[in-house]
Amino acid sequence: MKVELNKDNSSEAKNSNELKTDEKTVASSSSMRKKNTVDMTVGNPIRHILLFAAPLLVGNLFQQFYNLVDSIIVGKYINADALAATGCCASLNFLFFSLCFGLANGIGVIVSQYFGSGNHAKIKETVASAIYVVCGTALVVTLLGVVLARPLLILMKAPEGIIRDEAVVYFRTTCCGILFIGVYNGIAAILRALGDSKTPLVFLIISSFLNIGMDLLFVIVFDLGVFGVAFATVVAQFISAAISLIYACAKVPYFKLSRAEIKPHPAIIKHSFRLGVPLALQSSMIAISMIVLQGVVNSFGNVAMSANTITSKVDLIVSQFYNAMASAITTFSGQNFGANKIDRVKKGYKYGIIFTCLYNLIMIPIVYFLSPHIVSIFVDEAAVIELGIKAERILCFMYAALGLIYIPRGVLNGVGDARFSLINGISEVICRLVYSFALTSIAFIGQMGIWWAGGLTWVTVAIICNSRYLIGKWQNLSAIRR
Repeated sequence: MKVELNKDNSSEAKNSNELKTDEKTVASSSSMRKKNTVDMTVGNPIRHILLFAAPLLVGNLFQQFYNLVDSIIVGKYINADALAATGCCASLNFLFFSLCFGLANGIGVIVSQYFGSGNHAKIKETVASAIYVVCGTALVVTLLGVVLARPLLILMKAPEGIIRDEAVVYFRTTCCGILFIGVYNGIAAILRALGDSKTPLVFLIISSFLNIGMDLLFVIVFDLGVFGVAFATVVAQFISAAISLIYACAKVPYFKLSRAEIKPHPAIIKHSFRLGVPLALQSSMIAISMIVLQGVVNSFGNVAMSANTITSKVDLIVSQFYNAMASAITTFSGQNFGANKIDRVKKGYKYGIIFTCLYNLIMIPIVYFLSPHIVSIFVDEAAVIELGIKAERILCFMYAALGLIYIPRGVLNGVGDARFSLINGISEVICRLVYSFALTSIAFIGQMGIWWAGGLTWVTVAIICNSRYLIGKWQNLSAIRR
């Protein structure tokens, strides 16, 4: 009996020590929370959303600025065929990268909800599990991309000869950077979930400038063609992943894991895939719909391919505001849903819609009237410029619908509505497939149906996304609670 009592006392002492350790960890995390994170469950929602979205917008614009320079360098210093080759790979890159993006965002949703509920220990477990989720997935996707590059480009009807060969080289090379993309986006998603959107911006700006410098070096000086452009991207991605990892491990307490803590947590990994895979499938299905459309574009020849590459770049730049707002709304919704503050989630949606409508009133006339100057930045060929102007003047009026997709998507992703992600992705595939084949087959529309299909897809998906939010079933989802 005496021995059992000593065991009990020893057990109680051990539990007491563990409790004290946990209390110290939580206290330390709470202290850092005030310094390096933002609690969006309290305070002015407008202020939180705008302050969070601003660095994201700047970062996204830097990234798109790089993409623009990338296309300009390819179009001006290589040739239009090289521009068409890289354009062929845009939707494939999006498809293969989307799994890493989706899983990173799913992990971000989990972290934001745990942060909102104040469960600091679970945040560390999520960070530890993210290592296995992101890195394991990235390696598998890289292998698939390298092996399937040529068969997929043939399936997409990429023209035989130089364009297809260069597209294979470009795609295989960029796939080698998927692991670095996964690491950077995983860390960035966690930092943003904690309310820090400024730090990832710094890493992104550094990466963008490095990318531009290496583009010029590898293409103009070393004459490496599309391989040089792709290789420059991979090197920049490696650097951004490395510096973000160093920063996170040094400055963010949730990343300071002991050897014992760096272990997979099956429940969290399962939850990461439950949220992340639908998000990835949403992006993948969008990418598939773009691949289908790219196949239609390719059937109209090099001029249509080059014009579509240009309009896609312009649309990406315009949509960066929507993207930044959606990311802000996702974090805002995740934290407040985790804290069970549904009214604040609804306010986030309302303000996001207002900001998006104001932005549309500014951008639509700008793009319409400046489209001749915008398109001519990329190429000198008159036929490509003429078609690009016509296409952009169709799409610019559809930007309002595009913006109205992002806001409800941000809310629903933030609260963990995994079913919506699948609905959204499937809807986009069906719409783009039906509209593109139907419209381009009408004689008086012809190749312009490529861009009408994109715009009408935005309109249809915007209606579906906002209907899903307004029905309100997301309010019955079970959030992560303390």
